[in-house]
Amino acid sequence: MEFFVVNEVVKQYGNQVVLDKVNVTISEGSIYGLLGPNGAGKTTLIRIINQITAPDSGTLFFRGKKLCREDISRIGYLPEERGLYKKMKVGEQSLYLARLKGMSRRDAMTALKFWFEKFEIQPWWNKKVEELSKGMQQKLQFITTVIHKPELLIFDEPFSGFDPINTDLLKSEILNLRKEGATVIFSTHNMASVEELCDDISLVNRSKIILQGSVRQIRQNYRNGNYEITYSGIPSEFEELLRQNGCVLQNSENQGSENFASLVIPSGFSGNDLLKLLLSRVEIHSFREVMPGMNDIFIQTVRQSGSFNSQNDLL
Repeated sequence: MEFFVVNEVVKQYGNQVVLDKVNVTISEGSIYGLLGPNGAGKTTLIRIINQITAPDSGTLFFRGKKLCREDISRIGYLPEERGLYKKMKVGEQSLYLARLKGMSRRDAMTALKFWFEKFEIQPWWNKKVEELSKGMQQKLQFITTVIHKPELLIFDEPFSGFDPINTDLLKSEILNLRKEGATVIFSTHNMASVEELCDDISLVNRSKIILQGSVRQIRQNYRNGNYEITYSGIPSEFEELLRQNGCVLQNSENQGSENFASLVIPSGFSGNDLLKLLLSRVEIHSFREVMPGMNDIFIQTVRQSGSFNSQNDLL
């Protein structure tokens, strides 16, 4: 089902086109990655979805109907730039923000008790926000984003500043929220998280979508014939066999009782062809295709688009 649709959206500030006829379709119950270099336009698109600003042209649809002001209550947004009232007490502020989202005091207190216990921050209820560590403040803002059980959740760099343990905690909660029926838009520069969490992505660069589709299919499309093999046999014979068949050996090591090799096969040569060839000469212990990672695909695609200023733009 087309849960959320961005159709031909254009946004311009002065002479600068920030979004140029952008189209995105998000399926219900999915985690959708919104990716791009710094300044690509993804934050502007997020702001349009949240109705913080309006497009110059184009239309957004939420569950088949044109997005309207009343839909804000159905969206939860965790911005990259966190915003909490530093002098307010943690519990007081959490309750205030929950009430702003339409929750009754009773329902808000029940939900806050649940989340505070889950994130182990109950002892901080009567502390001021400024007394919390950055990570604790991020946990608090995450709670206030999801507490009213929105249908659409938007997380912009949600793991920024988190240690690995708390990053895993948040990843687990995002997956749980999806399991419970939420649809998620996820913006990040962490491509490992994209591979782990996202079903589909759009890669934005200089106002345009330059890559779009399922993470699985995109990685399949960028397959480059890389393989890693461990084997028993004579390395010199193994390497000569590879050369005779047009394979490029990238690395070769002896690892005690077995040998390791990484290589690239030629175009038109399949993994099955390679395995059949090698089994005639050596004993294979492990054999796997090395699929390209989203980080490499991200950099390659942006570079091929011919519009980036420096390596820093890609980070």
